[in-house]
Amino acid sequence: MQVFTKNNNRWEGPPYSAEDIERYRHAAAGSSVAPVLAHAAYLINLCAPDGEVLRKSRTAIRDELSRCESLGILGLIVHPGSHMGAGEEEGIRRIADSLNTVHADTQGYRTLTILETTAGQGTAVGYRFEHLRGIIDRVEERERMAVCADTCHLYAAGYDIGTERGWEETMKMLDEVIGLGRLAGVHVNDSRKELGSRVDRHDHIGKGTIGLTGFRMLMNDPRLAQVPKILETEKSEDMHEDIENMNTLRSLVHDEG
Repeated sequence: MQVFTKNNNRWEGPPYSAEDIERYRHAAAGSSVAPVLAHAAYLINLCAPDGEVLRKSRTAIRDELSRCESLGILGLIVHPGSHMGAGEEEGIRRIADSLNTVHADTQGYRTLTILETTAGQGTAVGYRFEHLRGIIDRVEERERMAVCADTCHLYAAGYDIGTERGWEETMKMLDEVIGLGRLAGVHVNDSRKELGSRVDRHDHIGKGTIGLTGFRMLMNDPRLAQVPKILETEKSEDMHEDIENMNTLRSLVHDEG
């Protein structure tokens, strides 16, 4: 399961009370839903050229890591950031600097910092595996770092996961560049846009341009059997779309259906 630890479109949120933390931990201990991941606020930009935005971003991710640590959440997924014209290399350097600063203030935390792959929209960093590797290599506490692969983002970035050959090649590249051991989660989304579009638009499973072959490969890949998989597709109030998407994914396991 994936949660937000506060309002995902605000810099700050009210602090948790001891009762809040105890209630969550009690519910988690009695639930079969595990592990739980959190997604950071969308405002965060760890390589923002604007000094005030960068300061707020570092403060926000520090706060969210603390919230996750207090709740016992496995990891915090964060978009690496947008360099806003400063260039990808400078963006990578700033993101690593931000993480080193935040990690220094959160010594001993068990919650992982999880970098999400991006579609490469605008000036976003993270649409190539090499970007994430470059960040991790510059982080001092590398044991705290992990990655989350978003299927829509991968496809939009140009990784052809919609074919058997493309899936295998992508997994091989991911393993060689980053290491599958760092894969802490997969966001499972079809893509409304075509391969290599660099546009981030999620679609329901089998309704987009990736197609069912790619998701069949995902659901039957033994290397990813224990990796948490999270749907981030559009939902109405009764969330029936999630049930439909999960049923579609289950039907693909072992080539059934």
